[in-house]
Amino acid sequence: MHEPSGSTRRQFLIATAVAGGSAWFLWPDRGAAFDDSPPYSGPVGEVTITEFSPGGVSAGAVTLPKVIKTDAQWRRQLSPLGYVVLRKFDDETPFSGAFHKNHEAGIYRCAACDTPVFGSADKFDTNTGWPSFTKPLAAANIAIVQHGMLPQAIVCARCESFLGDLFDDGPQPTGLRHCINSVSLRFVPANTPRSATAVFAGGCFWGVDAVYKHTRGVLSVTSGYAGGAASTANYETVSDGASGHAESVRVTYDPSLVSYETLLKVFFLVAHDPTQLNRQGPDTGPQYRSSIFVVDAAQKVAAETAVANLEKMKLFNRKIVTAVVPLDKFYPAEAYHQNYLALHPNEPYIRYNDIPKVEALKAEFTELYRENVAS
Repeated sequence: MHEPSGSTRRQFLIATAVAGGSAWFLWPDRGAAFDDSPPYSGPVGEVTITEFSPGGVSAGAVTLPKVIKTDAQWRRQLSPLGYVVLRKFDDETPFSGAFHKNHEAGIYRCAACDTPVFGSADKFDTNTGWPSFTKPLAAANIAIVQHGMLPQAIVCARCESFLGDLFDDGPQPTGLRHCINSVSLRFVPANTPRSATAVFAGGCFWGVDAVYKHTRGVLSVTSGYAGGAASTANYETVSDGASGHAESVRVTYDPSLVSYETLLKVFFLVAHDPTQLNRQGPDTGPQYRSSIFVVDAAQKVAAETAVANLEKMKLFNRKIVTAVVPLDKFYPAEAYHQNYLALHPNEPYIRYNDIPKVEALKAEFTELYRENVAS
């Protein structure tokens, strides 16, 4: 983003000219976990699944592209246990999962791609130590395959991740037991609100705004300022770097379709470089700092856990400098900053810094990317 003083803009234009128009957008200083194998080049195909509300009510069929990723992508997006179970067809230790004793009403989604797979109404208790269900929410949302020594492995129909195993010792009326790993599931309680708010600061808000506008489950995105006072919440003052504000985006999303934890993954792996202190790419100053403004204790725990897990996984060669701080108040930015990428797709700054981020979302999170943007 260019400063009113023109210094950053001049640096950007000069560098672009010297480089002959090469991209300014720099990927984070990533570790070995980002060394992808060649991208999948075969036919992607589509799958038709049935979507469901948190209460287990069918929302109709939807046709979506299948989710195909490199092994490196799965490794960095899933927890270590999640990767071993979902992608390597292993099982978690019995009685160790979060859901084998869960009796709360709701639905369970695939932890790898959020396809709705099972419902609490079909769950029953066993002494196996794993959640068990008499049937899936919709037959088309899962598939039964043979995998190695597993004659009836249950996989997600969209991403083909391993969920569990099928047995014929269940209760009537189906007589079946879908024995599922807790780590393969994301539970969505029936009383889940259909709207929640998250606030992220990751450099110039134009690009971060565009990334989340293309993210499935996001209802709206607003560019603005957070961290300072109302009297300084304007672009001219914030650009001086002394206002206390960070250029931020307020993301309103549907938690039944996309979790806060998933939005955090997008923030760290796509939207910005969390290892750059008080800058992002060509933009420098504390107004471009990396911050997560949390609205409650649950978001604080989730954000701090995400940072700790990423550090443990050594995804980046430098330390993550993202600050997790309470949100005091978010101030929407001026109207001309809203939806900036969509309105100015041919601006050099946008083409070289922000469009690659949207393309990265499509490549990294195929299950989340959508062409039609949120408001």
